[in-house]
Amino acid sequence: MQLADRAVGFLLSFISISIFTYYTFWVIILPFVDSDHFIHQYFLPQEFAILIPVFAGVVLLCFLWVFVGFVMLKSKKKKA
Repeated sequence: MQLADRAVGFLLSFISISIFTYYTFWVIILPFVDSDHFIHQYFLPQEFAILIPVFAGVVLLCFLWVFVGFVMLKSKKKKA
């Protein structure tokens, strides 16, 4: 079981570092590269660099509020 946990941890770390590197290159370095360079075909337009994290944050907050709501409802039912 410990080996499986280590493999999952390694995979999650690799995915996180890959996403961080891709996003950092997309937001910080890509604006300084000529727009006709071939590297631009691997990235979405710059507008999505803001929209995707904002959307992900809103979704995360919605799930958090729904979770808190369910926990509050469950605790209220236990007291009654």
